[in-house]
Amino acid sequence: MRTDIDIAQSTPMQPIGDIAAKLNIPEEIVSPYGRYKAKINHRYTGTLGKTDGRVILVTAISPTPAGEGKTTTTVGLGDALAKLGKNTMICLREPSLGPVFGVKGGAAGGGYAQIVPMEDINLHFTGDLHAITTANNLLAALVDNHIQQGNALNIDPRQVTWRRAMDMNDRQLRNILGGLGGKTNGTPREDGFDITAASEVMAVFCLSETLEALKANLARIVIGYTYDGQPVTAGDLQAQGAMAALLKEAFDPNLVQTLEGTPALVHGGPFANIAHGCNTVVATTLAIKLGDYVVTEAGFGADLGAEKFLNIKCRRMGLTPSAVVLVATIRALKHHGGAEKSALSQENLPALEAGLSNLRRHIANITTVYGLPCVVAVNKFPTDTPAEINLIKKAAAQAGVACELSEVHAKGGEGGTDLAKAVLSAIESSEQTPSAFQFTYDTSTKLKAKIEAVAKKVYRADAATFTPEALRTLRNLEKFGYGHLPVCMAKTQYSFSDDAKKLGAPDHFTLTVRQVRLSAGAGFVVAITGDIMTMPGLPKTPAAQAIDLNDGGVISGLF
Repeated sequence: MRTDIDIAQSTPMQPIGDIAAKLNIPEEIVSPYGRYKAKINHRYTGTLGKTDGRVILVTAISPTPAGEGKTTTTVGLGDALAKLGKNTMICLREPSLGPVFGVKGGAAGGGYAQIVPMEDINLHFTGDLHAITTANNLLAALVDNHIQQGNALNIDPRQVTWRRAMDMNDRQLRNILGGLGGKTNGTPREDGFDITAASEVMAVFCLSETLEALKANLARIVIGYTYDGQPVTAGDLQAQGAMAALLKEAFDPNLVQTLEGTPALVHGGPFANIAHGCNTVVATTLAIKLGDYVVTEAGFGADLGAEKFLNIKCRRMGLTPSAVVLVATIRALKHHGGAEKSALSQENLPALEAGLSNLRRHIANITTVYGLPCVVAVNKFPTDTPAEINLIKKAAAQAGVACELSEVHAKGGEGGTDLAKAVLSAIESSEQTPSAFQFTYDTSTKLKAKIEAVAKKVYRADAATFTPEALRTLRNLEKFGYGHLPVCMAKTQYSFSDDAKKLGAPDHFTLTVRQVRLSAGAGFVVAITGDIMTMPGLPKTPAAQAIDLNDGGVISGLF
């Protein structure tokens, strides 16, 4: 069986200049990074007068170890729409090195539905994540230097909230003591690292429309508090100019291609179980000006990535998706229904029926909570039986949505044409009636009420409880004028609840918010639930142990 990397390395790529030419992008706007990837000057968007394209959001059921293939479906659907003669753009996030070397692997799709060059995309790519890491750590260094050099802003070292970042899973750095070794080495204080994909700089980068907005948003970042409890910002430290300078080149979207030559913009990479899980506003805005149909994704399940895409990104952009594709696999649904991972290849209709509760809840959220058209994409595996396929199609029909098999992993765009036609049909039908799209909450409500709205409406919790620390932080944020911000939920991706072991569609549970963090620059408040970590750890057998490089410079083991 050919691996993903074998397929990618054996498929000829078109020079990136030819991909840009397909889009009529002038040569002077394109900055090549080698032969097969390039950056597109973000200012080019302002010169385009075309009517905005329709946005198709790809999300998924709650993920399982069996895998769902959301990125693969996104890429394959884009190729399928292109095969049907549609002017199509694909818009994705950049992979983080943490998952690449940890458990999840890369984020370039799979099989014959990949974006390439996959090795570059999954490793350093164009250096964007390194620039974001450096900007984050520059601010951290400026904070500690200011305290060391007299502390004119009266920053309380015990109330510094700004953490350092690195693009790697490393649990050892979650909580550290810094500034040890005497007076010349800084002020001793508790510190820690977040993974770059969870840093506020990443979120600011992804949610800023222009370089001017980027700099202004960076200035609003709150790094900590004074001895008398007042917030201190990056702007108070005059850090925003240097941070923006570090991000200048990274701010231009990255252009690559699929195995079938469909153009793809890959830019920004926030996690969806911790951060807001969407690619950049800049790339999305460019994509909808270049394409008539834009296929994009939001990370993890629809209760995480899609919720944040809709309540945070769409609110920021004034964007309404034309359709939502909900990716599921029969294997994953059987796992949600109680089947062991070792038995997922065997027909098990009772387990599938039980697991369909997860699919039904996600469908209901998309169609009822958000009021958007939904199409279920069943990412087909060879072990799926006719009886199992019929059962999932029946469940989708009963929920009032279309359901199509997706075979893009094995067949590329050709394996997704039925899905593409169903999506086009859903879009056409929805455009004949007024849009019913709605947010989960109004930003005028209190922060606590917004968190409760997501917990009850999307997760279906009976209630949300808050630790005394979380309640104290919420009160302070309201007092400091941040109560109007949307909320970004940090929660396990494996369950609607904050307990990863509660599979399917749990109910009669209470969501516990143990900590609240302000992301003033990004423009949201993070509610951390359960035992979610902002710095992941590596598994017992990291994926890194299978990755290798031969004497010819060929990488193996990425997939």
